[in-house]
Amino acid sequence: MFYLDSHCHLNDRRLCDEAEKIIEEAANADVKALLVIGWDLESSRQAAEIASKHDGVYAAVGFQPENLDTIDDSALEQIKMLAKNPKVIAIGEIGLDYYWNSDDETKAKQKKWFVRQLKLAAELGLPVSVHAREATQDIYDILKENDVPQKGVLHCYSGSAEMLKEFAKLGYYFGFDGPLTYKNAKEPKRSCLACPLDRLLSETDCPYLPPVPHRGETNYPSYIPLIVSEMAKIRQESEENIAKAIKNNFERLFHVKL
Repeated sequence: MFYLDSHCHLNDRRLCDEAEKIIEEAANADVKALLVIGWDLESSRQAAEIASKHDGVYAAVGFQPENLDTIDDSALEQIKMLAKNPKVIAIGEIGLDYYWNSDDETKAKQKKWFVRQLKLAAELGLPVSVHAREATQDIYDILKENDVPQKGVLHCYSGSAEMLKEFAKLGYYFGFDGPLTYKNAKEPKRSCLACPLDRLLSETDCPYLPPVPHRGETNYPSYIPLIVSEMAKIRQESEENIAKAIKNNFERLFHVKL
């Protein structure tokens, strides 16, 4: 079996000192490819550095919507420079997050820099990793208005199954995480079932969102098989078919050969 984690944060302070060990443990669990995601300039640098040191490990660089305090034209130019690293295969994570703050000023700032980073991805010919929390309709509207030729993935998809179908029409992929394994996660399960097989991706968002039976613990890429197993149950397909499809989808979206 070949598993992969299309969204993890080995650059998180809780994990970065043990990145090599975590990558080895993931490989021992047949999780053989990882995409390490940045959320600001420094974490993006760390993601690129980790990816550069390890086979099968890649990076995404960008500013997450809750981490825009240090973003400006200069910082965006540095993100552009980081993206020249051949192990950097996406711009992300970028997007909108209205969970903690949804005032007009916050929304306007997040939208501005989301669009700026979408335009950067289009300029560089890279796909995007999109963070969408309590902002599904605005995310959809912006993606529809700002075409990214290489498309991208809706990370930790939390919208409805109906909206998933609309995002799919735009050409986007969908990442599912540990919450898929939670008993009360009715909408994620519906969305996973509705997701076209050729748009499905597995991710951990580690160290966050651990799957059952690790709720309340630190999450790791080695837990990906638990998520794929749940996908297989929901979709009534074999784990082998799901894992194979995810590998093909990752290769197609991010233009890599695993």
